[in-house]
Amino acid sequence: MATPPSSRRWQAWLLGIPATLLTIALLAVAAGQAGAFAGSRPSDLGAVGGLLRPPSHTPNSVSSQANRHPDHPQRERAQIAPLRYEGSGQAAMQRLAAVLARQDRTVVVRNEPGYLHAESQTALMRFTDDLEFLLAETEGVIHLRSASRIGYGDRGVNRARIEVIRRAFDTSVEPKAGARPRPATP
Repeated sequence: MATPPSSRRWQAWLLGIPATLLTIALLAVAAGQAGAFAGSRPSDLGAVGGLLRPPSHTPNSVSSQANRHPDHPQRERAQIAPLRYEGSGQAAMQRLAAVLARQDRTVVVRNEPGYLHAESQTALMRFTDDLEFLLAETEGVIHLRSASRIGYGDRGVNRARIEVIRRAFDTSVEPKAGARPRPATP
C-alpha cells in the first residue's frame, strides 16, 4: 500500500525541522564568533567615591560592593567577597594584573594605580564581560565587579570566573620589582 501524498508532505516537513534548527544554531555560533554578541564597552566604568558601579539589574553580575547598595534588586544574589591581600596594595594590584594576563580570552584594557579594568570573552559565543578591580588599601582588599554586557542571565559564569581569578591570585607570588605581566592573547 502506497503512502498518501499528504502523509509524505507531513513526513518531509517533520524532517525539515531538525535541519532548520541546526542551521539556526550554526548561524548563531558564526555570529558569536564574528563578535555580534560582544556588546559595547560601557562608558561609565570606573570608581566614584570609592565605589564601583552597582551590580546589573539582571542576574548577570557579581560585586564585592553589592551590600553598599541596600535597595538594589540583585544585591543578595550579586554579593561576592573581595580579594584579600597582605603587604603592599600596589604590589597586590601588580600581582592581580599578572594573574589576569594569564587568563584565557581576557585582556587588561585599563591599568591605573588602584584600578584595573579587563574584558573577558566566553569561548563559543564570544559574549564579553567587564571585570573591574578597585584597591581599598585601608581595608586590605581589592573590591571587584564582573558583569555581562548583554543578556539577562549569565548561568553563573561571572561568579565562577572571579573564583578562578581568586584562587590564582591567592596562590600567586608577588612579581619581582620592575617585572611586567606578559600581554594577554585574545
